[in-house]
Amino acid sequence: MQEYKRVILKLSGEALAKDGKYNDEIINEIALQVKELLNRKMEIGIVIGGGNYWRGRSNDQIDRTKADSIGMLATVMNCIYVSEVFRANGIMTNVLTPFEVGSMTKLFSKDRANKYFAKGMVVFFAGGTGHPYFSTDTGVALRAIEMEADAILLAKAIDGVYDADPKLHPEAKKYDSISISQVVEQKLGVIDMTASVMCMENHIPLLVFGLNEHQSILNALTGNFTGTVVTCD
Repeated sequence: MQEYKRVILKLSGEALAKDGKYNDEIINEIALQVKELLNRKMEIGIVIGGGNYWRGRSNDQIDRTKADSIGMLATVMNCIYVSEVFRANGIMTNVLTPFEVGSMTKLFSKDRANKYFAKGMVVFFAGGTGHPYFSTDTGVALRAIEMEADAILLAKAIDGVYDADPKLHPEAKKYDSISISQVVEQKLGVIDMTASVMCMENHIPLLVFGLNEHQSILNALTGNFTGTVVTCD
């Protein structure tokens, strides 16, 4: 079994919400799994999307740069909220952003993040890359590369990577393992093109699994993984 020392977990904003509100049951469950990983001396960084608040690309009336700025702020709100739920579960956390957000977050630097990891904290990387035209997929790839993570964990609504959408094609085949180059060639949409190329060039593997499966995050890192490994071949 591959041993992981430091990983970056990517969560979707929609997965943490229910009926327009945060789903604390899911967030608390995630916190308990992360706490167990911390007890095993793993270092956990987290990136959260902002789709429960904002999907700017669907609004053609707003300038793309401004729409992406709103999206970045949505990820900050999600990270602050989830960070506080983690703290309520006895986990030390810090939220880092690539731009100033008053006293609510700390400005990102690799040295600062490493200092927090060394203290056993979960580090939330909010605000994406800090620039428009980049998705949270690109943001998680960038932070994984910068922080020299062993892998990216993609917690999704489905339990892995399929050769077609399993909701539309019940006969779709699930991959136990697939290379990032095959993902790109077959346009499987695991992560966007920019993030895919970054992971491929910097040799960052991905573990793709279903967030709603029992203890899926813990299982991904403790030998009971049933999702898809996306290799960086």
